Amino acid sequence: MHFPPRLRQSCLALQLLFCASAPALAQEAPPCSPRDCAFLDASKTVEQRAADLVARLTLQEKAEQMGNTTPAIARLGVPKYFWWNEGLHGVARAGFATVFPQAIGMAASWNPALMQRVGDVISTEFRAKYVANGRTAAKDGVNPGLNVWSPNINIFRDPRWGRGQETYGEDPYLTGKMAIGFINGLQGNDSAFFKTVATAKHFAVHSGPESNRHAESVFPSPHDLEDTYLPAFRAAVVDGKVDSIMCAYNAVNGVPACASDDLMAKRLRQDWGFKGFVVSDCGAAANIYRGDSLHYTKTPEEAVAIGITAGMDLICGDYRNRMTTEVTPIVNAVQRGLLPEATLNRALERLFAARIRLGMFESPAAQPFAQIGAADNDTPAHRALSLTMARESMVLLKNNGVLPLKKEPRTIAVIGPNADSYDSLVGNYNGKPSAPVTVLDGMRARFPHARIVHVQGSGLVGPAEVAVPDQALCTDAQCAQPGLKMEQFAGDVSDAAPAETRSVKNAQVSWNGADHRTTTRWIGYVTAPASGAYQLRFQSEGGYRIWIDGKLVCDEWRVIDTPSVVGGTVSLVAGQRHAIRVEATQRGLSDKQVLLWSPPGDGGREAVRAARNADLVVFVGGLSARLEGEERKVGADGFAGGDRTSLDLPAPQEQLLKRLHGTGKPVVLVLINGSALALNWAERNVAAIIEAWYPGGEGGHAVAGLIAGDFSPAGRLPVTFYQSADQLPGFSDYRMAGRTYRYFKGDVLYPFGYGLSYTSFAYATPALSASSVQAGEAVTLSVQVRNTGKRAGDEVVQLYVAKPGEPANPTLGGFARVHLKPGERQAVQLKLDARALSQVDEQGVRSVQPGRYTLSVGGGQPRYAKAVAATLWVAGRVVLPK
Repeated sequence: MHFPPRLRQSCLALQLLFCASAPALAQEAPPCSPRDCAFLDASKTVEQRAADLVARLTLQEKAEQMGNTTPAIARLGVPKYFWWNEGLHGVARAGFATVFPQAIGMAASWNPALMQRVGDVISTEFRAKYVANGRTAAKDGVNPGLNVWSPNINIFRDPRWGRGQETYGEDPYLTGKMAIGFINGLQGNDSAFFKTVATAKHFAVHSGPESNRHAESVFPSPHDLEDTYLPAFRAAVVDGKVDSIMCAYNAVNGVPACASDDLMAKRLRQDWGFKGFVVSDCGAAANIYRGDSLHYTKTPEEAVAIGITAGMDLICGDYRNRMTTEVTPIVNAVQRGLLPEATLNRALERLFAARIRLGMFESPAAQPFAQIGAADNDTPAHRALSLTMARESMVLLKNNGVLPLKKEPRTIAVIGPNADSYDSLVGNYNGKPSAPVTVLDGMRARFPHARIVHVQGSGLVGPAEVAVPDQALCTDAQCAQPGLKMEQFAGDVSDAAPAETRSVKNAQVSWNGADHRTTTRWIGYVTAPASGAYQLRFQSEGGYRIWIDGKLVCDEWRVIDTPSVVGGTVSLVAGQRHAIRVEATQRGLSDKQVLLWSPPGDGGREAVRAARNADLVVFVGGLSARLEGEERKVGADGFAGGDRTSLDLPAPQEQLLKRLHGTGKPVVLVLINGSALALNWAERNVAAIIEAWYPGGEGGHAVAGLIAGDFSPAGRLPVTFYQSADQLPGFSDYRMAGRTYRYFKGDVLYPFGYGLSYTSFAYATPALSASSVQAGEAVTLSVQVRNTGKRAGDEVVQLYVAKPGEPANPTLGGFARVHLKPGERQAVQLKLDARALSQVDEQGVRSVQPGRYTLSVGGGQPRYAKAVAATLWVAGRVVLPK
């Protein structure tokens, strides 16, 4: 690729620019000029520059550049770089950042244009942090770089999958469109430089169970592979021009995804023309040879050789098992003749091409993003966009007329485990909002004249939790001194002397800005106010463990992401002093890090009293990313390994919800979760149900605004809400028959594409650009949409296609989100190209077939929503490319 004329500067000018920026690149200036080192000469192509740089490296240096942590090469001015950067819904794990709604919530907006704006803001904040850190990315969670390991575009084929919250739902077409918007926002529109590099993951056929993801070999049918599992990846590559792909943990058809020639060499590069780089999921390269995983090869050397040969260019190391496939195995593989050095060079050239296009070898002033500074992180404008996305993501599932509120109630009872929960806002793979707004915060701000009464009432999967009170803690058995002894360590907790020791009131800490190797220990005694079983946990973003009387009752020390919300249970005796020790590691994502317990007693009675004395009850429940997520250890009914075994609302919440309903007061159920719930009782009984997902840092304002009627909800479900998990095939069955709206034939609770509004819309008879076309030709459907209600609002116009002879239900082929004032009309045009009209046979061949096509357009699927239809005739047959 050639740079445009504005970058074809003279060698002398380049040398001056490079010298000016050299301190940001390395500790010492490189010994060669752009004239002598072609990789510094911007008049050459990116490919020429990358090849020149790689040719100057020793074998050892090459191997060292193949992992997620790469050292600097001072003699060439190559800066150290840390590739591992997460940006699923904001800059993650790097301190304060704007936190947008979780990915599944943003998909519920059905708004790719807004998604692109979100991606653009996230890339701005990555750039801002990069500038603030001296234009280097050298340490996980501290110095984020300019490549982003997002979006996750796996298909959410089964609601039991804990990581489905990271996806854009169950439909390949919707997923592809939302992914393209996000990718375009992240990568920018400059022809020479990337703003950041996006990574579409996990390629391919990856969607749980979490417990077996390192050892699973998936055998999708040719039909399901082409029809469901690959289209979003094709869209990301062909239409979104994504520059990075992450290969998955699992094997596909018996071959590890990160060693699959069929997936990476043939499908990705040959069929789709992918030019970027492939990174392994973290530990996936080790899975290729590990005996407890795929065990496809016997040695690490064989694993890296087969993976890099197939097209894996970058290895994210296996930090979980402390196993590595980097450096030594790569050097050995080359020296033993298993891996040609030319093949290794190919991978490195792709990696350095990305770094060159990110501007790491140019003066900042020579790049189109020079105006971005450290102050452009977490700005008021960015948080306002987070609020906009949160509002657009809200789905109103039920409303008996109680919403929007006609007037401000005198007393509102805000109840439930997610009402004032930081976790409920951020989901997983998240950053840290600087001023998080919980639903309780939002209600207090929006209804300043109402009396807001907050009672937790229950926990997510157990009794309600409170902070262990200061007066229950003593530093010694005689309770001569209140509080606890705190020991802080510079590294891991060990037998070495702590860096600091002092007395504190409680096991609480704020690690914001502290070194990430810090750990803390608290030692003392706890006295229970009543005898009984207590559940203990430390609300933390890092690992922790708790001992009572020398017995380890809670061990969340080596967690992958964040600890489970389920603590350890221990019997305490009233008035008796029990020895307690708490140890916690530091991740610095949340300031709310405190010792919690669930005392025996209340059982929700205070919550019921609050409801009886209120005019309105807002119950905020659902799930948490500590329950559903990546490889979690959760000991609770309905959950296993981060996945779910039941779709029901956890029993403690539903029991309390029934008691609140029994007071006779109107109950609004606000769901905060990342996957579908079977709300059969609630659908029959409560007044209104709002699906808020994990709504981001501004989520509480969005929920309160919806309840107040500040905007008309227009979010639409990107997944099907089933009545029960019993309606679905086995979780480990990757066949699509009986799954998602496309192949499920039974009755559902809420269908894909569903969502209520505070206004109403009508559709005129649609018109087609042609009533008949030849196979392979596109057609445009035009329809007039009118707001027939009394409020302004958005409508999500959805176009479904029923194809001749296809076993699938009518399938989404186009959509548009439009805003209409009362009485306003708008003509909406939706184009159906050949792929939207195509279908896949059992051999995996995609084609457009002759015959009659029914095109239904309305506010949802034609089976569940009022729709108008047009008939299209297609003549001939055409086979489409992979």
